[in-house]
Amino acid sequence: MTYLDSKVGDLSSSPLPYAKICVIGAGSWGTALASVARRAGRETAIWGRDQATVDAINTRNENPKYLPGIPLPPGIRATTDMAEALDGAGAVLLVTPSRTLRDICIQMRPHLGENVPVALCAKGIEAGSGYLLSEVAAEILTDHQIGALSGPTFATETAMGHMTAATVAFQFSYADRLAPESSPASRLAVSLGSEYFRPYISDDLVGVEVSGAVKNVIAIACGMMTGAGFAENTRAALIVRGMDEMKTLADVFGGRRETVTGLAGAGDLTLTCSSQTSRNMSLGVQLGKGIPRDQCFDGKPVVVEGEVNSVSVMDLARRMKLTMPICECVYRILHQGAEVKETFAQYWARPIEGERRGLSISIDHPISMDAEAS
Repeated sequence: MTYLDSKVGDLSSSPLPYAKICVIGAGSWGTALASVARRAGRETAIWGRDQATVDAINTRNENPKYLPGIPLPPGIRATTDMAEALDGAGAVLLVTPSRTLRDICIQMRPHLGENVPVALCAKGIEAGSGYLLSEVAAEILTDHQIGALSGPTFATETAMGHMTAATVAFQFSYADRLAPESSPASRLAVSLGSEYFRPYISDDLVGVEVSGAVKNVIAIACGMMTGAGFAENTRAALIVRGMDEMKTLADVFGGRRETVTGLAGAGDLTLTCSSQTSRNMSLGVQLGKGIPRDQCFDGKPVVVEGEVNSVSVMDLARRMKLTMPICECVYRILHQGAEVKETFAQYWARPIEGERRGLSISIDHPISMDAEAS
């Protein structure tokens, strides 16, 4: 019996899948999720801004701008018309960058059917307000249940049909606990599940969202140290200690620590910190090699969510009086001009602590004592 089963009871009947899934956002991840929905047998629509991309999806079953050379399953209907895309949708996957989420929700609102659930597939915290993205969406889409889909999911591999697992998270109402098969999390999981895509169900929306926001920042840190010439030991240490920072922030907002060790936390963190396919990891590697920020990605204006998230995460950490030293390092390097090796050397020289919270120990690190003696 799973944790969720123990809280809400067994599924007495099979959840009813949503007949039509609408994906908002025709970038790489949005297109990959449209492929997932279509392979699962759902009627699938995808909305995008770029007419050329929409035409290519409709006529060639390909997104040449974001997923070149990868054939998409036939039958995905792409459009630049928001009303057309949302017409008849049973559920929506919202796949736009965190910085545009509020505006897109406002555009969606007049066209959403009654009680249609919306799953957020971007990761981050809104700059300025410090709101989780679900809070932003809920503020605008007041009559709709808001959830998230997250996990170790590179878009290219997902679109190609490589076996992929992810978490579908919605808060569970009292009615959902009595009849979990009717919950949006269960219905959306069944709607997307196929031989290629395995969803898991969670009622810890906060834990999933916090994990997604912080892991991008940790991935930049891992990239920085890789680019600076450090190897696997260093990266493994940053992953594990970064996960502790994810738990710290999730705890404060009511998320569960076990969620952070699941697919949306440890799974996504490990993947993102292990490959330069991740833009976050790639940015860190370039910065670690000494490439100026404006020359990274060959000077192209590539949006890196962790770069934006680092500001919001540190704003929250300071507001809540939390210690998140790896995120602090990334913030200082990205936004205050700190030097990579020197900044992480200071992190390494922090007082030695007990690894578990109950062990209250703080001892000066030998590095710092040597520096004082000299």
